[in-house]
Amino acid sequence: MSNEDLRTAADTVLARLIGAQAGEARLREDQWRAIEALVADKRRALVVQRTGWGKSAVYFVATALLRERGAGPTVIVSPLLALMRNQVEAAARAGIQARTINSSNTEEWDTIQDEVAAGAVDVLLVSPERLNNPDFRDQVLPKLAAATGLLVVDEAHCISDWGHDFRPDYRRLRTMLADLPPGVPVLATTATANARVTADVAEQLGTGGSTDALVLRGPLDRESLSLGVLRLPDAAHRMAWLAEHLAELPGSGIIYTLTVAAAEEVTAFLRQSGHTVASYTGKTENADRQQAEEDLLANRVKALVATSALGMGFDKPDLGFVVHLGSPSSPIAYYQQVGRAGRGVEHAEVLLLPGKEDEAIWQYFASIAFPPEEQVRHTLDALAQAGRPLSLPALEPLVELRRSRLETMLKVLDVDGAVRRVKGGWMSTGAPWTYDTERYAWVAKQRSAEQQAMRDYVSTTSCRMEFLRQQLDDEGAAPCERCDNCAGPRFTDSVSPTALDSARGELGRAGVEVEPRKMWPTGLPAVGVNLKGRIPAGEQAASGRALGRLSDIGWGNRLRPILAPQAPDGPVPDDVAKAVVGVLADWAKGPGGWASGSPDAQSRPVGVVTMASHSRPRLIQSLGARIAEVGRLPLLGSLEYAAEAAAAHVSRSNSAQRLKALDGALTVPTALAETLAQAQGPVLLVDDMTETGWTLAVATRMLRRAGAQAVLPLVLAVQN
Repeated sequence: MSNEDLRTAADTVLARLIGAQAGEARLREDQWRAIEALVADKRRALVVQRTGWGKSAVYFVATALLRERGAGPTVIVSPLLALMRNQVEAAARAGIQARTINSSNTEEWDTIQDEVAAGAVDVLLVSPERLNNPDFRDQVLPKLAAATGLLVVDEAHCISDWGHDFRPDYRRLRTMLADLPPGVPVLATTATANARVTADVAEQLGTGGSTDALVLRGPLDRESLSLGVLRLPDAAHRMAWLAEHLAELPGSGIIYTLTVAAAEEVTAFLRQSGHTVASYTGKTENADRQQAEEDLLANRVKALVATSALGMGFDKPDLGFVVHLGSPSSPIAYYQQVGRAGRGVEHAEVLLLPGKEDEAIWQYFASIAFPPEEQVRHTLDALAQAGRPLSLPALEPLVELRRSRLETMLKVLDVDGAVRRVKGGWMSTGAPWTYDTERYAWVAKQRSAEQQAMRDYVSTTSCRMEFLRQQLDDEGAAPCERCDNCAGPRFTDSVSPTALDSARGELGRAGVEVEPRKMWPTGLPAVGVNLKGRIPAGEQAASGRALGRLSDIGWGNRLRPILAPQAPDGPVPDDVAKAVVGVLADWAKGPGGWASGSPDAQSRPVGVVTMASHSRPRLIQSLGARIAEVGRLPLLGSLEYAAEAAAAHVSRSNSAQRLKALDGALTVPTALAETLAQAQGPVLLVDDMTETGWTLAVATRMLRRAGAQAVLPLVLAVQN
């Protein structure tokens, strides 16, 4: 077939894909160049083009043409379920049979693999996590690599640890690339890669330095987007502004927040204000996520209030706006998220409402980057000494890393060849491994530069789209004539007193339930702590209360400065103490509270006990004293640190290590024990904050064993 005939066939497939008549659709020139390279020349290509340009059309059209020529199925490595669902539907429009293998459809895997083997599947979408699942990697992947007609890596910036959304699982693609038969084309696509990320992705995919590689990079301007920034005094003003102006924004859209807690707060407030919105976060159940996506696609909701869980791949061409309540830490991540809007409409609004809490959230995410060399070496030693596979629950007690961070680190070490994931867990390979100090330091430096760039984006008086394009190394960057700096603001920062009062009331609403720990973590005997299984009912805490979450935009903003590691110790502020008393009053009157009058009501507390503290003894003691005074309760005393544990480091890394550090560290003074033995009712246990819940669990166990009938935890903040 000549290239002219191939072009005609490609345009015909495109027409089916977009629902047009034959002859009414024509590929963009770079779309055609990519398809020609993949189908006619069997080359590898990297396509860096703006969101909405039509990257998915390239691989669907190429798939149809390759399948007509007898090629095996296309394998698409795709990062998000939302993206997978959109693409399965898009493929069907072009007569392409697409199936997915991911964590949400495990019961279908065997059937799908049989369909692939039978040649009934044109496109198989797999999540990057599947690539290093032992069964999939060892049994399915080799056969798939041998039969694949086209390998597609979508959102390919995830391969690069210079990128804003690095995912170690993606680097498993090296294995699949190495196993591909000669002449199998490879396509990588992304909309969010600057020059460094583009070069790194090309290298990771084996396209860097290859004379057979094709790199297509286009201009990143989005002519439909009107960018703007509104700098409002505080979270209440931002919430009030959104409640008053949401209806003015075109169509339906996405409201991004930086944390799950903020997404839930904003959703609740907007619903109370009469808006039809839904929450979409990493904690949203899969079925609820899918329903939320469908509701937005059908315009049954005005907006999804989402975290970055909705960051990539959600395809709604008529999305009319994207609003950020809080600034992402990277201009590249910001460009990627706002690129969801305006793909199929002439005009879409993009607004950033930065907050004072943004910097603290950036610092938290920066703190969970790749661990220091000492922790990595300790993990490698633990695996080597075990001499057998260790699961994450078995390995976690042996190292000072939380499970999510430990798993990410192991994936990087797996790619580097130092460990291997096998049935039953992880094993050391014994291969030499070098900690790339220079690279990790440079990545950290890049992250810091990106944060400064976001500060500069907020404050710039120049074109905002030009600024973002320059951050992406777009050589064609020029003033857009549409943003608030080019064309003038389109929205005022005014909010009505009524809306502001309502927002302040919502954000000022105090009280978060603190669920007690009911099971000891696995692996404690391995670290010398003789606890396991269910915590006996007679040693468990009751459900407790906190004033707020550190991650929310209400009380979290007030509590973060007080509870920051570098904050000075001092008496509890009056407004905070007053709010805690309010929480206590609501708790008493609520379901099961001692003043509720219900048959199963908790007995009224008979006293207050304060927690031992190295860092904030004055804060905790003063809070306990204020509660005792207002509640007319005796201040019974305080737990203390044992003499040998007075200066001990209490690990905050993971559950087992924390409990190991707490083992024997706390004591119940004799006077307090005697008082508890005579007390005829529950006691309030007062602390500054809870993160894992284990300090409260250990303290409760000691107080219950000393005679307390029940323990009701009361803390200022929950850190999550």
